[in-house]
Amino acid sequence: MHPAWWVAAAAFLAAVGAAGFRSVPGVLMEPLHMEFGWSMGTISSAVSINLVLYGLAAPFSAALMDRVGIKRVVVAALLLIAVGSVLPIWMTQPWQLLLCWGVVIGLGTGAMAMSFVAVVTGRWFVAQRGLVSGVLTAAAAAGQLVFLPLLASLSTEHGWRTAATVTTAAALLVIPVVVWKLHDSPASIGVRAYGEAISGAADPAAVVTVPRRSGGNPAVVALRTLRMASKRGVFWLLVGSFAICGMTTNGLVGTHFIPAAHDHGMAQTAAAGLLALVGIFDVVGTIFSGWLTDRFDPRWLLGIYYLGRGASLLVLPSLFANSVHPSMFVFILFYGLDWVATVPPTIALCRMAFGDQGPVVFGWVFASHQIGAAIAAGLTGLVRDKLGNYDLAWYVASALCLFAAAMCLAVRRVTQDPEPAVSPASVVSLQKLMQVNGSGTNADADRAS
Repeated sequence: MHPAWWVAAAAFLAAVGAAGFRSVPGVLMEPLHMEFGWSMGTISSAVSINLVLYGLAAPFSAALMDRVGIKRVVVAALLLIAVGSVLPIWMTQPWQLLLCWGVVIGLGTGAMAMSFVAVVTGRWFVAQRGLVSGVLTAAAAAGQLVFLPLLASLSTEHGWRTAATVTTAAALLVIPVVVWKLHDSPASIGVRAYGEAISGAADPAAVVTVPRRSGGNPAVVALRTLRMASKRGVFWLLVGSFAICGMTTNGLVGTHFIPAAHDHGMAQTAAAGLLALVGIFDVVGTIFSGWLTDRFDPRWLLGIYYLGRGASLLVLPSLFANSVHPSMFVFILFYGLDWVATVPPTIALCRMAFGDQGPVVFGWVFASHQIGAAIAAGLTGLVRDKLGNYDLAWYVASALCLFAAAMCLAVRRVTQDPEPAVSPASVVSLQKLMQVNGSGTNADADRAS
């Protein structure tokens, strides 16, 4: 079996381990509120900080992976997640929650964000790239599927501290697999990227699918890429639509679905089970979206996804009850299939528009996703504190999805970056061409003389 598949498997497990914390806020908000008396707005603030840093760390981590390697960055990220998950066990003040949940785990999960998927697939896959992007994106959903029911049960039966300890263990257990199988690049073990020979890359220099940056400071590389991308309209359309994606997934449903269901009398374990079902359908939907991205225009896929999401959110307030009805399962089905199905086509558009700089550009686009999520998480908590329910938040989110669909459909068809990054293979080809032209010019000059 090609080593790329082992790398993808290790990346999948790393993403699942990092996803442990992504399931924590929705499950632990109510227990923290009950034990410490902190408002939902205060607890949501910690989630908001986490989501902002989760997004802002993404482009810098993508550049850092180019500089020091994927493996080192991922191991450091998992250690941060483990530390940030276990320290709140001893907290007594809100600022400690903000520090651990917000800053420490925000940086750790940010290094394992969707830009990680873009880097791994960009380096290791030529064939099946969209499909693998979908599978790795689904890892977060798989983590949610595994952790949500477990953490909800542990929190109810043994207290929230036990649940926090489990997320620490999950992050630590994945590290040996990462060290063993998550190789930095095909060149590091002397192979080509999967599908590269099939695509016609015959030059040995083409073994390096995604070239390392020229040893520059990762922060400088990330900021330089942002400056370049921000001059193009396609970047802002992707930023705007993906910010709304973050608002309507991680920020709204991922953070507040369980408390909202609890407001209507539903047991926390039942609500967590529904969110876990979202994870099941999310895995299917994201993998299928990756398959579709290899075959259809990503712009139209995104437009359809956002329109479907908006319709689902519009009807959600009428579906909440003290028990689970069949109509709620219909919502869970549609929302689960749509949850992060937006990621593979968005990665594809970044790659099509910005070439080898696509992973870092996607890191910035993903930063907007998390900033949107942070805004939604915080404002939704305030809406709940002020109005006593979440209805307004669901309706506003539904309307925003229409704008996201319009922005995606407004993206012009692009096939390559007007200033593409130069790959090793193209450098060699250019040198050969210059040699041929140079020898021809010299011969002409000799004849002329």
